[in-house]
Amino acid sequence: MSGRFRFIFITLLVLTFCFPVAAFSARVKDIASVQGIRQNQLFGYGLVVGLDGSGDNAGKGFTIQSLVNLLERMGINVSPDDVKAKNVAAVMVNSTLPPFARIGKKIDVTLSSIGDADSLQGGTLLLTPLKGVNGRIYALAQGAISVGGFSAGGDAGGGIQKNHPTVGSITGGATVEREIPLSLAGKKELTLLLNDPDFTTAIRMAKAIDDEFGEEITKPIDSGTIQVRIPGQYQENVVQMMAQIGSLQVVPDSVAKIIVNEKTGTVVIGDNVRIKNVAIAHGNLSIQITETKNVSQALPFAPQGGLGKTAEFDRGVLVAPGGSTVVTPETDVTVREENNRLMLVPEGRSIGELVRALNALGVTPRDLIVILQTIKSAGALQAELEIL
Repeated sequence: MSGRFRFIFITLLVLTFCFPVAAFSARVKDIASVQGIRQNQLFGYGLVVGLDGSGDNAGKGFTIQSLVNLLERMGINVSPDDVKAKNVAAVMVNSTLPPFARIGKKIDVTLSSIGDADSLQGGTLLLTPLKGVNGRIYALAQGAISVGGFSAGGDAGGGIQKNHPTVGSITGGATVEREIPLSLAGKKELTLLLNDPDFTTAIRMAKAIDDEFGEEITKPIDSGTIQVRIPGQYQENVVQMMAQIGSLQVVPDSVAKIIVNEKTGTVVIGDNVRIKNVAIAHGNLSIQITETKNVSQALPFAPQGGLGKTAEFDRGVLVAPGGSTVVTPETDVTVREENNRLMLVPEGRSIGELVRALNALGVTPRDLIVILQTIKSAGALQAELEIL
Protein backbone atom coordinates (compact mmCIF):
# COMPACT_ATOMS: atom_id res chain seq x y z
CA MET A 1 0.00 0.00 0.00
CA SER A 2 1.37 3.42 -0.93
CA GLY A 3 2.03 6.07 1.68
CA ARG A 4 -0.85 8.20 0.42
CA PHE A 5 -3.48 5.48 0.73
CA ARG A 6 -2.09 4.37 4.09
CA PHE A 7 -2.43 7.94 5.36
CA ILE A 8 -6.06 8.14 4.15
CA PHE A 9 -6.90 4.79 5.78
CA ILE A 10 -5.39 5.71 9.14
CA THR A 11 -6.97 9.20 9.07
CA LEU A 12 -10.45 7.74 8.55
CA LEU A 13 -9.98 5.29 11.40
CA VAL A 14 -8.72 8.00 13.76
CA LEU A 15 -11.61 10.32 12.88
CA THR A 16 -14.06 7.47 13.36
CA PHE A 17 -12.86 6.01 16.62
CA CYS A 18 -10.64 8.47 18.42
CA PHE A 19 -12.94 11.48 18.83
CA PRO A 20 -15.94 11.30 21.18
CA VAL A 21 -19.29 11.65 19.43
CA ALA A 22 -22.85 11.86 20.65
CA ALA A 23 -24.88 8.65 20.76
CA PHE A 24 -26.38 7.89 17.38
CA SER A 25 -30.18 7.88 17.29
CA ALA A 26 -32.54 6.72 14.57
CA ARG A 27 -36.24 7.01 13.90
CA VAL A 28 -38.43 4.05 14.71
CA LYS A 29 -39.61 3.89 11.09
CA ASP A 30 -36.00 3.38 9.96
CA ILE A 31 -35.17 0.48 12.29
CA ALA A 32 -38.54 -1.30 12.56
CA SER A 33 -41.61 -2.21 10.52
CA VAL A 34 -45.22 -3.09 11.27
CA GLN A 35 -46.17 -6.74 11.02
CA GLY A 36 -48.54 -7.32 8.10
CA ILE A 37 -47.61 -4.11 6.27
CA ARG A 38 -45.31 -5.51 3.61
CA GLN A 39 -44.58 -5.66 -0.10
CA ASN A 40 -45.73 -8.54 -2.28
CA GLN A 41 -43.85 -9.94 -5.27
CA LEU A 42 -45.52 -10.29 -8.66
CA PHE A 43 -44.31 -12.09 -11.77
CA GLY A 44 -45.48 -12.97 -15.26
CA TYR A 45 -44.44 -14.30 -18.67
CA GLY A 46 -44.59 -11.98 -21.65
CA LEU A 47 -43.38 -11.21 -25.15
CA VAL A 48 -41.30 -8.25 -26.29
CA VAL A 49 -41.85 -7.27 -29.93
CA GLY A 50 -40.36 -4.70 -32.27
CA LEU A 51 -36.72 -5.74 -31.87
CA ASP A 52 -34.29 -5.05 -34.68
CA GLY A 53 -33.26 -8.64 -35.33
CA SER A 54 -31.90 -9.08 -31.80
CA GLY A 55 -34.67 -11.38 -30.56
CA ASP A 56 -34.72 -15.13 -29.90
CA ASN A 57 -33.47 -17.48 -32.57
CA ALA A 58 -35.92 -19.60 -34.53
CA GLY A 59 -34.91 -22.68 -32.57
CA LYS A 60 -36.51 -21.43 -29.34
CA GLY A 61 -39.78 -23.35 -29.37
CA PHE A 62 -41.46 -21.61 -26.43
CA THR A 63 -41.12 -18.19 -28.11
CA ILE A 64 -42.61 -19.51 -31.35
CA GLN A 65 -45.42 -21.29 -29.52
CA SER A 66 -46.25 -18.20 -27.47
CA LEU A 67 -46.38 -16.04 -30.58
CA VAL A 68 -48.59 -18.55 -32.42
CA ASN A 69 -50.98 -18.77 -29.45
CA LEU A 70 -51.18 -14.98 -29.29
CA LEU A 71 -52.03 -14.71 -32.99
CA GLU A 72 -54.65 -17.45 -32.71
CA ARG A 73 -56.40 -15.59 -29.88
CA MET A 74 -56.57 -12.63 -32.24
CA GLY A 75 -58.18 -14.78 -34.95
CA ILE A 76 -55.08 -15.38 -37.07
CA ASN A 77 -54.23 -19.01 -37.79
CA VAL A 78 -50.58 -19.61 -38.67
CA SER A 79 -48.27 -22.60 -38.66
CA PRO A 80 -45.30 -22.58 -36.26
CA ASP A 81 -43.08 -23.47 -39.23
CA ASP A 82 -43.95 -20.17 -40.90
CA VAL A 83 -43.12 -17.97 -37.91
CA LYS A 84 -39.73 -16.31 -37.46
CA ALA A 85 -38.96 -14.80 -34.05
CA LYS A 86 -35.88 -12.68 -34.76
CA ASN A 87 -37.84 -9.58 -33.73
CA VAL A 88 -39.53 -11.20 -30.71
CA ALA A 89 -38.09 -12.16 -27.30
CA ALA A 90 -39.63 -14.11 -24.44
CA VAL A 91 -39.18 -12.41 -21.06
CA MET A 92 -40.03 -12.84 -17.41
CA VAL A 93 -41.66 -9.75 -15.91
CA ASN A 94 -41.16 -8.97 -12.21
CA SER A 95 -42.67 -6.28 -10.03
CA THR A 96 -43.39 -5.45 -6.39
CA LEU A 97 -46.85 -4.55 -5.13
CA PRO A 98 -46.46 -2.01 -2.30
CA PRO A 99 -48.72 -2.08 0.76
CA PHE A 100 -52.01 -0.15 0.53
CA ALA A 101 -51.75 -0.10 -3.29
CA ARG A 102 -55.15 0.81 -4.74
CA ILE A 103 -56.67 -0.07 -8.11
CA GLY A 104 -55.21 2.14 -10.82
CA LYS A 105 -51.87 2.76 -9.11
CA LYS A 106 -48.83 2.60 -11.40
CA ILE A 107 -45.89 0.40 -10.39
CA ASP A 108 -42.51 -0.26 -12.01
CA VAL A 109 -41.64 -3.53 -13.74
CA THR A 110 -38.39 -5.27 -14.67
CA LEU A 111 -38.00 -7.54 -17.71
CA SER A 112 -35.39 -10.27 -18.14
CA SER A 113 -34.82 -12.32 -21.29
CA ILE A 114 -35.23 -16.08 -20.84
CA GLY A 115 -34.20 -17.02 -24.39
CA ASP A 116 -31.09 -16.22 -26.40
CA ALA A 117 -32.03 -12.70 -27.44
CA ASP A 118 -29.04 -10.40 -27.92
CA SER A 119 -30.77 -7.23 -26.73
CA LEU A 120 -34.16 -5.85 -25.67
CA GLN A 121 -33.33 -2.36 -26.88
CA GLY A 122 -36.16 -0.66 -28.73
CA GLY A 123 -38.70 -3.36 -27.85
CA THR A 124 -42.26 -3.08 -26.54
CA LEU A 125 -43.78 -5.39 -23.95
CA LEU A 126 -47.17 -6.77 -24.95
CA LEU A 127 -49.97 -6.86 -22.38
CA THR A 128 -48.77 -9.21 -19.62
CA PRO A 129 -50.73 -10.27 -16.52
CA LEU A 130 -48.73 -10.21 -13.29
CA LYS A 131 -49.66 -12.82 -10.72
CA GLY A 132 -48.98 -13.31 -7.04
CA VAL A 133 -47.85 -16.50 -5.35
CA ASN A 134 -51.51 -17.55 -5.03
CA GLY A 135 -51.94 -17.50 -8.82
CA ARG A 136 -54.28 -14.47 -8.89
CA ILE A 137 -53.72 -11.56 -11.25
CA TYR A 138 -52.95 -8.32 -9.39
CA ALA A 139 -51.57 -6.08 -12.15
CA LEU A 140 -51.25 -5.74 -15.93
CA ALA A 141 -47.98 -4.64 -17.54
CA GLN A 142 -47.37 -3.12 -20.96
CA GLY A 143 -45.22 -0.45 -22.57
CA ALA A 144 -41.94 0.56 -24.21
CA ILE A 145 -38.79 -0.83 -22.62
CA SER A 146 -35.89 1.23 -21.35
CA VAL A 147 -32.53 -0.56 -21.56
CA GLY A 148 -29.51 1.10 -19.97
CA GLY A 149 -27.04 -0.49 -22.37
CA PHE A 150 -26.40 -1.74 -25.90
CA SER A 151 -24.50 -4.37 -27.81
CA ALA A 152 -23.14 -4.38 -31.36
CA GLY A 153 -21.11 -6.88 -33.32
CA GLY A 154 -20.20 -8.04 -36.82
CA ASP A 155 -20.58 -11.30 -38.71
CA ALA A 156 -16.87 -12.03 -38.27
CA GLY A 157 -17.20 -12.01 -34.49
CA GLY A 158 -16.15 -9.58 -31.81
CA GLY A 159 -18.17 -6.49 -30.94
CA ILE A 160 -18.83 -4.11 -28.09
CA GLN A 161 -21.27 -4.22 -25.21
CA LYS A 162 -22.25 -1.68 -22.55
CA ASN A 163 -24.02 -2.71 -19.36
CA HIS A 164 -26.58 -5.54 -19.66
CA PRO A 165 -28.82 -5.22 -22.75
CA THR A 166 -30.96 -8.31 -22.03
CA VAL A 167 -32.55 -6.75 -18.92
CA GLY A 168 -34.85 -3.72 -19.16
CA SER A 169 -37.42 -1.82 -17.16
CA ILE A 170 -40.62 0.15 -17.61
CA THR A 171 -41.22 2.97 -15.15
CA GLY A 172 -44.87 2.88 -14.14
CA GLY A 173 -45.34 0.10 -16.67
CA ALA A 174 -47.95 -1.88 -14.71
CA THR A 175 -51.38 -0.92 -13.42
CA VAL A 176 -52.79 -2.44 -10.24
CA GLU A 177 -56.03 -4.30 -10.98
CA ARG A 178 -56.65 -5.99 -7.62
CA GLU A 179 -56.06 -4.80 -4.06
CA ILE A 180 -54.74 -6.78 -1.14
CA PRO A 181 -57.18 -6.27 1.77
CA LEU A 182 -55.42 -4.36 4.55
CA SER A 183 -57.00 -1.89 6.95
CA LEU A 184 -55.78 -0.24 10.15
CA ALA A 185 -59.14 1.14 11.25
CA GLY A 186 -60.56 -0.47 14.36
CA LYS A 187 -57.39 -2.37 15.28
CA LYS A 188 -56.68 -2.73 19.00
CA GLU A 189 -53.00 -3.65 18.76
CA LEU A 190 -50.09 -3.67 16.35
CA THR A 191 -46.78 -5.53 16.30
CA LEU A 192 -43.47 -3.83 15.58
CA LEU A 193 -40.65 -5.92 14.08
CA LEU A 194 -37.06 -4.72 14.51
CA ASN A 195 -34.90 -4.91 11.40
CA ASP A 196 -31.90 -5.95 13.52
CA PRO A 197 -33.19 -7.77 16.60
CA ASP A 198 -31.55 -6.69 19.84
CA PHE A 199 -32.90 -6.85 23.40
CA THR A 200 -31.49 -3.47 24.41
CA THR A 201 -32.93 -1.74 21.36
CA ALA A 202 -36.34 -3.36 21.96
CA ILE A 203 -36.44 -2.12 25.57
CA ARG A 204 -35.39 1.39 24.54
CA MET A 205 -38.01 1.51 21.78
CA ALA A 206 -40.76 0.33 24.11
CA LYS A 207 -39.82 2.96 26.70
CA ALA A 208 -39.78 5.72 24.08
CA ILE A 209 -43.29 4.78 22.91
CA ASP A 210 -44.65 4.62 26.46
CA ASP A 211 -43.14 8.03 27.27
CA GLU A 212 -44.66 9.53 24.10
CA PHE A 213 -48.22 8.48 24.96
CA GLY A 214 -47.94 8.86 28.72
CA GLU A 215 -48.99 5.31 29.58
CA GLU A 216 -47.71 1.77 29.30
CA ILE A 217 -49.00 0.52 25.95
CA THR A 218 -46.07 -1.66 24.83
CA LYS A 219 -45.03 -5.21 25.64
CA PRO A 220 -41.66 -6.46 24.34
CA ILE A 221 -42.09 -10.11 23.32
CA ASP A 222 -38.50 -10.88 22.34
CA SER A 223 -35.43 -9.16 20.89
CA GLY A 224 -37.19 -8.38 17.63
CA THR A 225 -40.91 -8.08 18.48
CA ILE A 226 -42.84 -5.41 20.39
CA GLN A 227 -46.62 -5.48 20.82
CA VAL A 228 -48.26 -2.05 20.92
CA ARG A 229 -51.75 -1.60 22.38
CA ILE A 230 -53.75 1.08 20.61
CA PRO A 231 -55.50 3.40 23.09
CA GLY A 232 -59.21 4.00 22.60
CA GLN A 233 -58.78 7.56 21.33
CA TYR A 234 -56.53 6.31 18.49
CA GLN A 235 -58.50 3.25 17.34
CA GLU A 236 -60.29 5.33 14.70
CA ASN A 237 -57.12 7.18 13.75
CA VAL A 238 -54.37 4.57 13.80
CA VAL A 239 -52.51 6.42 11.02
CA GLN A 240 -51.83 9.38 13.29
CA MET A 241 -50.60 7.11 16.05
CA MET A 242 -48.25 5.25 13.68
CA ALA A 243 -46.92 8.58 12.39
CA GLN A 244 -46.08 9.62 15.95
CA ILE A 245 -44.41 6.30 16.71
CA GLY A 246 -42.45 6.34 13.44
CA SER A 247 -40.91 9.73 14.17
CA LEU A 248 -39.67 8.82 17.67
CA GLN A 249 -35.89 8.84 18.14
CA VAL A 250 -34.31 5.67 19.57
CA VAL A 251 -30.64 4.89 20.18
CA PRO A 252 -30.14 1.44 18.62
CA ASP A 253 -27.70 -0.99 20.17
CA SER A 254 -25.82 -3.89 18.60
CA VAL A 255 -23.24 -6.52 19.42
CA ALA A 256 -19.58 -5.70 19.02
CA LYS A 257 -18.66 -6.98 15.59
CA ILE A 258 -15.82 -6.78 13.07
CA ILE A 259 -16.54 -7.57 9.42
CA VAL A 260 -13.61 -8.74 7.29
CA ASN A 261 -13.69 -9.21 3.53
CA GLU A 262 -10.46 -10.96 2.61
CA LYS A 263 -11.22 -10.84 -1.13
CA THR A 264 -11.04 -7.05 -1.20
CA GLY A 265 -8.97 -6.37 1.92
CA THR A 266 -11.82 -4.43 3.56
CA VAL A 267 -12.15 -4.23 7.35
CA VAL A 268 -15.22 -2.62 9.00
CA ILE A 269 -14.98 -2.29 12.78
CA GLY A 270 -18.13 -1.62 14.78
CA ASP A 271 -18.53 0.28 18.00
CA ASN A 272 -18.07 -1.26 21.48
CA VAL A 273 -15.20 -3.46 20.32
CA ARG A 274 -12.76 -4.02 23.19
CA ILE A 275 -9.58 -6.04 23.65
CA LYS A 276 -7.89 -7.65 26.63
CA ASN A 277 -4.28 -7.15 27.65
CA VAL A 278 -2.30 -8.32 24.63
CA ALA A 279 1.21 -7.97 23.20
CA ILE A 280 1.54 -7.63 19.43
CA ALA A 281 4.63 -8.09 17.30
CA HIS A 282 4.16 -7.97 13.55
CA GLY A 283 6.74 -8.12 10.80
CA ASN A 284 6.41 -8.65 7.09
CA LEU A 285 8.22 -11.65 5.64
CA SER A 286 9.10 -11.23 1.96
CA ILE A 287 10.37 -14.15 -0.12
CA GLN A 288 11.51 -13.44 -3.67
CA ILE A 289 12.45 -16.23 -6.06
CA THR A 290 14.26 -15.22 -9.26
CA GLU A 291 15.09 -17.74 -11.96
CA THR A 292 17.50 -17.06 -14.83
CA LYS A 293 18.65 -19.29 -17.66
CA ASN A 294 22.36 -19.50 -18.57
CA VAL A 295 23.17 -20.54 -22.13
CA SER A 296 26.36 -22.52 -22.81
CA GLN A 297 27.24 -22.15 -26.51
CA ALA A 298 29.28 -24.80 -28.39
CA LEU A 299 32.62 -23.82 -29.93
CA PRO A 300 32.62 -22.43 -33.48
CA PHE A 301 32.51 -24.93 -36.35
CA ALA A 302 31.84 -27.75 -33.92
CA PRO A 303 29.71 -30.51 -35.45
CA GLN A 304 26.51 -31.30 -33.54
CA GLY A 305 26.18 -34.48 -31.55
CA GLY A 306 29.90 -34.88 -30.67
CA LEU A 307 31.32 -36.37 -27.54
CA GLY A 308 32.16 -33.02 -25.99
CA LYS A 309 35.98 -33.53 -25.76
CA THR A 310 38.35 -30.66 -25.10
CA ALA A 311 39.54 -28.80 -28.22
CA GLU A 312 43.13 -29.63 -29.29
CA PHE A 313 45.74 -28.26 -31.76
CA ASP A 314 46.53 -30.66 -34.61
CA ARG A 315 49.53 -29.45 -36.72
CA GLY A 316 48.88 -25.84 -35.73
CA VAL A 317 45.08 -25.98 -36.39
CA LEU A 318 42.49 -25.76 -33.60
CA VAL A 319 40.26 -28.78 -33.87
CA ALA A 320 36.94 -28.51 -31.93
CA PRO A 321 35.14 -31.70 -30.99
CA GLY A 322 31.42 -32.12 -31.53
CA GLY A 323 29.19 -30.14 -29.10
CA SER A 324 25.70 -28.66 -28.56
CA THR A 325 24.11 -25.58 -26.94
CA VAL A 326 23.08 -26.24 -23.34
CA VAL A 327 20.62 -24.14 -21.25
CA THR A 328 21.27 -24.27 -17.51
CA PRO A 329 18.62 -22.81 -15.11
CA GLU A 330 19.87 -20.84 -12.13
CA THR A 331 17.58 -20.01 -9.17
CA ASP A 332 18.18 -17.20 -6.69
CA VAL A 333 16.09 -17.09 -3.46
CA THR A 334 16.06 -13.92 -1.35
CA VAL A 335 14.36 -13.76 2.06
CA ARG A 336 13.79 -10.41 3.78
CA GLU A 337 12.07 -9.86 7.11
CA GLU A 338 11.15 -6.46 8.49
CA ASN A 339 12.18 -5.77 12.06
CA ASN A 340 9.30 -4.28 14.10
CA ARG A 341 9.24 -3.75 17.83
CA LEU A 342 7.01 -5.57 20.28
CA MET A 343 3.99 -3.54 21.39
CA LEU A 344 1.82 -3.94 24.51
CA VAL A 345 -1.86 -2.96 24.38
CA PRO A 346 -3.40 -2.51 27.87
CA GLU A 347 -6.63 -4.29 28.78
CA GLY A 348 -9.99 -2.68 28.01
CA ARG A 349 -8.71 -0.35 25.33
CA SER A 350 -11.05 0.71 22.54
CA ILE A 351 -10.58 -0.23 18.93
CA GLY A 352 -9.48 3.32 18.16
CA GLU A 353 -6.53 2.95 20.51
CA LEU A 354 -5.76 -0.45 19.00
CA VAL A 355 -5.68 1.07 15.52
CA ARG A 356 -3.32 3.82 16.67
CA ALA A 357 -1.07 1.19 18.20
CA LEU A 358 -1.10 -0.90 15.04
CA ASN A 359 -0.33 2.22 13.03
CA ALA A 360 2.83 2.52 15.09
CA LEU A 361 3.83 -0.86 13.63
CA GLY A 362 3.12 0.39 10.12
CA VAL A 363 0.52 -2.26 9.26
CA THR A 364 -1.69 -2.15 6.17
CA PRO A 365 -5.40 -3.08 6.06
CA ARG A 366 -4.51 -6.55 4.80
CA ASP A 367 -2.05 -6.97 7.68
CA LEU A 368 -4.79 -5.77 10.02
CA ILE A 369 -7.00 -8.69 8.93
CA VAL A 370 -4.36 -11.21 9.95
CA ILE A 371 -3.66 -9.44 13.24
CA LEU A 372 -7.36 -9.33 14.19
CA GLN A 373 -7.76 -13.03 13.38
CA THR A 374 -4.74 -13.83 15.56
CA ILE A 375 -6.01 -11.70 18.47
CA LYS A 376 -9.40 -13.43 18.21
CA SER A 377 -7.73 -16.85 18.27
CA ALA A 378 -5.84 -15.79 21.40
CA GLY A 379 -9.17 -14.95 23.10
CA ALA A 380 -8.23 -11.29 23.58
CA LEU A 381 -10.75 -9.76 21.15
CA GLN A 382 -14.10 -9.05 22.82
CA ALA A 383 -16.10 -8.93 19.60
CA GLU A 384 -17.60 -11.15 16.96
CA LEU A 385 -15.27 -11.57 13.98
CA GLU A 386 -17.18 -12.27 10.78
CA ILE A 387 -15.19 -13.18 7.66
CA LEU A 388 -16.94 -12.82 4.30
